[in-house]
Amino acid sequence: MRALLSVSDKRGVVQFARQLVELRWEIVSTGGTAEALRREGIPVVRVEEVTGFPEMMDGRVKTLHPKVHGALLARRDNSSDLAAMKEHGITPIDLVAVNLYPFRETVAKPQTTFAQAIEQIDIGGPSMLRSAAKNHAAVIVIVDPDDYSSVIEDLKAGEVGEDKRRALATKVFAHTAAYDATILGYLARSQEVLPSTNVQILHQRQSLRYGENPHQRASLYVTDEPGIRDMHQLHGKELSFNNLLDVDAAVMAVAPWQGRDSRVACVIIKHTTPCGIALGRNAADAYTRALATDRTSAFGSVVAFNTVVDQAAAEAMRELFVEVVVAPRVDAAALTPGLPMNRSGASPRRAAPPMRNGTICDSPGRRWGLSSRTPSSWSRTKRRSASAPGK
Repeated sequence: MRALLSVSDKRGVVQFARQLVELRWEIVSTGGTAEALRREGIPVVRVEEVTGFPEMMDGRVKTLHPKVHGALLARRDNSSDLAAMKEHGITPIDLVAVNLYPFRETVAKPQTTFAQAIEQIDIGGPSMLRSAAKNHAAVIVIVDPDDYSSVIEDLKAGEVGEDKRRALATKVFAHTAAYDATILGYLARSQEVLPSTNVQILHQRQSLRYGENPHQRASLYVTDEPGIRDMHQLHGKELSFNNLLDVDAAVMAVAPWQGRDSRVACVIIKHTTPCGIALGRNAADAYTRALATDRTSAFGSVVAFNTVVDQAAAEAMRELFVEVVVAPRVDAAALTPGLPMNRSGASPRRAAPPMRNGTICDSPGRRWGLSSRTPSSWSRTKRRSASAPGK
């Protein structure tokens, strides 16, 4: 069995290669990865020994060759493909572990020039990943170093199953799509004309209890923009899609009182609609005033503050069934068991973003609740199915 390893992120690759060799796999590698493996005493076949051509053009061309892609794309149950491999002396590659040039990290540095950014656009890496992922029935493809250990466990047990192979291939296409979207975003932002196609990169932050309706699955997907992605859940059960919709609406409702306006604000939200919003001397007073607007509709609501939730505010909420309390910070006393208790006897869920100096969130330069007008995060629901530097 033959594996091709070519990685920019070298976390765990030495141990992974060593374990493959112990399982009698042959390792093919390129450039820096090959050097790193050889320094550790791991036998490596360089890719130029496979292709018959040296790496050239400062490493721009090294794996773009039929003896690489033919070895990845050949269908093992197709007689024509097998005959072509035999005719051209192509040895099949059964596993690919590749991750890409650090384009995103490079362009994030202010001193990066356009020419430097362009050199970090990976060509061979995505090509190998896509070839292997297309043929995942025959080729195990790994883009995330965190998957090395589970693949080794499966190989030791006998085989990487069909479902696992498909999951790994799915991860590859998600990764290459995000990579291409990052490049598009970088190139487009230097142009005066807006691009005809706009691609958002969304990363799964957490699974949700259910979607808009109980029979639907849901997850929170986020961009790099600050927003509810920065919140930490301190207490209670998993949030749902509807909880997060109301949390987002509640945070945006109190956002105008962040920054230079030091007044204490509280909003009570139900189904993205305010039941009441008020200013007060402190959190408890603001909450009491907001609740007085519509006590009936406030049942099962989300309550947001622009200030610290203390024990007095928790006591004030004791008699109301609250789904979520969200604030820049929650005092330890307010989280004491039994404070507050709602009518069902259960404590409400509380979420708070990590803060700096009490009022600044983890996103540098952004005050809590404030973001650009582009969506910072969104939740996707899906109906349940019947089944569950150089490389």
